[in-house]
Amino acid sequence: MSVKAFELVPAVERDLLMGDKARINIECIECCGKHLYMGTNDCFIHHFLLDEVTSSKGKLSYSAQKLLHKYLGLKKPVAELRAASALERLIVLCDGIVFLVDMVTLETVPSAAGGGAKIRGVTAFCINENPVNGDPFCVEMGVLSSKRRTVQIYMVYEDRVQLVKEVTTPEQPCAVSVDGYFLCLALATQYMILNYNTGASQDLFPYNSEERRPIVKRIGREEFLLAAPGGLGMFANAEGVSQRAPVNWSESVIGAAVCFPYVVALDESFITIHSMLDQQLKQTLSFRDGHILQDFEGKVILASTKAVYVLVPLPLERQIQDLLASHRVEEALLLTEGAQQNIPKDKFQILHKRILQQAGFIQFGQLQFLEAKEHFRKGQLDVRELISLYPLLLPASSSFTRCHPPLHEFADLNHLAQGDQEKVLRCKKFLISYLGEVRSTEVANGCKEDVDTALLKLYAEQDHDSLLDLLASDNACQLADSLPWLEKYHKYFALGLLYHYNGQDSAALQLWIRVVDGDLQDSTRSDLYEYIVDFLYSCSNLDLVWKYADWALQKDPTVGVHIFTKRPARKDLSELNPDDVITYLGKHSQALLLYLEHLVLERRTKKEKFHTHLAVLYLERVLSLLSESPTDEQKLTRARERLQALLRESNLYRAQFLLGEVQSITLLLERATLHGKLEEHDKALHILVHKLRDFPSAEAFCTWASSCRDSAYRQQLFHLLLGVYLDRNLSGKPQTAAGGGDLEMAAVDLLNRHGEVFDAVRVLRMLPEGWSLQLLRPFLGRAIRASMHACRTSQIALGLAHSENLQLLHDRLKDRKKPIFVSEKKGCHLCHNTFSEPDVVCLPGGVPVHTHCVAQRVRDSPTKRQLTNSSNHT
Repeated sequence: MSVKAFELVPAVERDLLMGDKARINIECIECCGKHLYMGTNDCFIHHFLLDEVTSSKGKLSYSAQKLLHKYLGLKKPVAELRAASALERLIVLCDGIVFLVDMVTLETVPSAAGGGAKIRGVTAFCINENPVNGDPFCVEMGVLSSKRRTVQIYMVYEDRVQLVKEVTTPEQPCAVSVDGYFLCLALATQYMILNYNTGASQDLFPYNSEERRPIVKRIGREEFLLAAPGGLGMFANAEGVSQRAPVNWSESVIGAAVCFPYVVALDESFITIHSMLDQQLKQTLSFRDGHILQDFEGKVILASTKAVYVLVPLPLERQIQDLLASHRVEEALLLTEGAQQNIPKDKFQILHKRILQQAGFIQFGQLQFLEAKEHFRKGQLDVRELISLYPLLLPASSSFTRCHPPLHEFADLNHLAQGDQEKVLRCKKFLISYLGEVRSTEVANGCKEDVDTALLKLYAEQDHDSLLDLLASDNACQLADSLPWLEKYHKYFALGLLYHYNGQDSAALQLWIRVVDGDLQDSTRSDLYEYIVDFLYSCSNLDLVWKYADWALQKDPTVGVHIFTKRPARKDLSELNPDDVITYLGKHSQALLLYLEHLVLERRTKKEKFHTHLAVLYLERVLSLLSESPTDEQKLTRARERLQALLRESNLYRAQFLLGEVQSITLLLERATLHGKLEEHDKALHILVHKLRDFPSAEAFCTWASSCRDSAYRQQLFHLLLGVYLDRNLSGKPQTAAGGGDLEMAAVDLLNRHGEVFDAVRVLRMLPEGWSLQLLRPFLGRAIRASMHACRTSQIALGLAHSENLQLLHDRLKDRKKPIFVSEKKGCHLCHNTFSEPDVVCLPGGVPVHTHCVAQRVRDSPTKRQLTNSSNHT
C-alpha cells in the first residue's frame, strides 16, 4: 500500500549547470555536507554550494550557488568522484586514471617526492567507510584493475596513494564495495564475498553482468545490497547470509540507495521506494532520463544528464500519522519500531507510546478489542483517555483533560457507535474487562478514584456480578458521584456496602432495613435480613447494635438473637455484657431463652443465675403447655426432655428453689432429679419406684447419680434401690420368691443386671428367706466368679511379693560384703538430699539411700498396692 515517504526537490537546474552549452552531460556526483561536486562529459568538475530553504508553510527547497568549475586536462568524461573530507581531497576517476584533486581549488594534487598520487588502469573504485587502519589522515580504497583479475587495496594520503594488498579473483570483477576486511564483488557471472585479510571467500548467487548492470551497495556495517536476477534486491552480510527478505523491484534497475527504513531504486522511468521492514512498495515517483542515484550521509541525490535533484524524506512522524489516518495500524507500528535506530532513545519512547495509544483507539473503534487492549497496555495509556469516551463515567470532581493533540477522532461513545446500541454494549463490556484488569496495576496509579468510580457505574448499569466484589474489597469509589447511579439502578444493597466502606454504617443499616421492609426494591440478596444480622453481630459500634437489634428481633427472634450469640471474640470488638443482653431481651422471650441456652449449653458459663434462669424458663414452658387444652403431647415431651437434660447435666442452678416450684405439680421425674441433686436419694428413688413405678428410670437414676463418684458411692446407691424394692412396709405384699410381684421382679432384674456393683454377702442378708436360688442364679454365679478372681489375684500378688523379697535378701547379703561410704557431701539417690546420720539402706549396686526414702518406695511399689487391694477385697 502506498505512502508518501519522499518528495523530489530540484537542487541544481539545467541552466545553472550548462548555460547555453547543450552538449554537457552529468556523469557523476559527490556531496559532502553542503558542497556538491559534479563531473561532466567534457572533463570538468563543477563545485556548488547547496543551502536548504524552508518556506513559511514548512516546504523544503534548495538554493544552489556555483562556486567554481575546473577543467582536468583530459579528453574523457569524469567517470567517478569520491570525497576524502579528512584529507580535503576529491578522489577522481577519469580516463582509467585515479588521481587526487583539492576540494577547494579543484587543482590536481601533484605527486609527492616519495611516491605517486595516481593509479592507472582502473575501471572502478570505492571508499572503505569502515576502515581497518586507525590513521585518521588516511583513506582506504578498493580498486578494480582493467587488465588483471584482481582487487587492489590502497591507502590514500594527502598527496600520495600506496598499494597495501592485492587479491586475485576467479573472474574479472566489474563492481566492488568494501566494508572493513570484506569485499563484495560483482564478477562476470556471479556475486561473491571476499575477506582480503584471510583470503576466505563465499559465493552468493549467479548473475550475468552482460545482460544488466550489476549493483553492489554497502548499506551498513558488514551488510550489502545487490541487484539479483528476477528483479530482486537482495541483502547479504559478510558471512554471505541474507538476514532480510528481498525487495521486488524492476528488472531494469540502474541505481539503488538506502535511506532507512527504505530502499530507493532508479530505473529508466521511475523511482521506486520499498520498505526494508515489510518489503512492500510504498511510493513510486516518475523520473525520466535518470542515470545516477546515490546516498550521501543520509541525503539521497539523483541526477539526469542535465540536472540534479534531492529526494527529501518526509518526517517519520508525518508518515506514521498518514498511515494511522488511513487506519493502516500494523504498517504504522512497523515503521515506528523500524525508525528506532534513527531517533534518540527518549524521543523514540515518547513517540512509540503515543503511536501505540493511537493504534489502540483505531482498533477500539473497529471493535478489535484484544488488539486495542494490547496496544493500550504497551503504550501505557492513561486509562482516563478511554473512560472519557463514555459519557458521565468520570467523576464530576475529576481534573482529567484529554491529551492534545488528540489520540483519536471520537467525541464520545455515541459518536463512535453512530446509534448502534449493540456496538455501545460491546464497548462497555470491553471497558469493564479492561478496567478490571488495570485497576490494581501501575496503570491506575494516581487515578484510582476515577477508575473505581467508572467501574462501579458500569457494573451498576450492566447489572454485573462483580459490583459487590468491588465494593467488598479495597476501593476508591467516590460516594457522592456513585450514589445517584446506584439509586438509579436500584442497587441499594451495593450502596449500603459503599456507605459501610466510607464509615457510614448507620446509613447503610437504614437503607438495608428499608429494603427488607419493602419500602425499596432490590433483588440483589434474598437473604438480606440474615446479612443485616451478621453485620450487626460483627459491628464494633455498640450503639448501632443496641439501636437496630430490636428491629431484627421483631422480624425473627430465632435469627435476630444471633446478634448476641454469634458475636466473635476479637480485639477490635467490644464484648457485650450478658446481664445487659438479658435485660435487653426481657421483652423477647424466645430470644431470651435462646441466648440463655447459648450461655449455659454452648459457652458453658459458670454463673448460677444463668443456669437457674434457664431452668425456670424451661419449667415455665412446660407449665404453659400443661395448661393448654388440649395438650400438645409432642411439644410437651420435647419441652420436658430439655428441662430434664438441664436438671441432670448442670450442677449450678438452685435446686432447692426449683424443687419448691415443682412440689405442687405432677412433674415427678423432675422432682426426683432435683432430690438427687440435693443428695436426697431415698426420696428420689421412692418417687421413681412407688409413685411412677418406673423401674428403668430408677436404675438410670442410680447410674446418673453415681457418675463421677467412686465405686463405694455407686454400690451404696444400688443397695439403696434394692432396699426400696424389698421394703415390706411400702410394698404391702408378702416377700416370697414365687410371689411374682412387680417390686420383687424388679429387684431380681436389678441384681442380675448389675451384680458386679453389689456386695454379695450383704445382698444375701437382705433377701427374704423364701426366695428361690434359681431366680438369683445369674447374680450368684457372677458373684462367685468375682470372688474367685479376687482370691487368685491376691495369691499371684503374694507370690510376686515373696519373690521380690527373696531377691532383695539376696542383694542385701551380696552387698554386705562391700563397704558403703556415706558422708555429708554425698546425696541420697532417691531424694538427692545429703546424709545427716549414719543409718542408710543400700540399693542394688551399692547405692546408699535414706531409710525413710526406701520405705516410701516400698509403699508405692505395684506389688504392695496389689497386696493392699487384695486384702481389702477379702
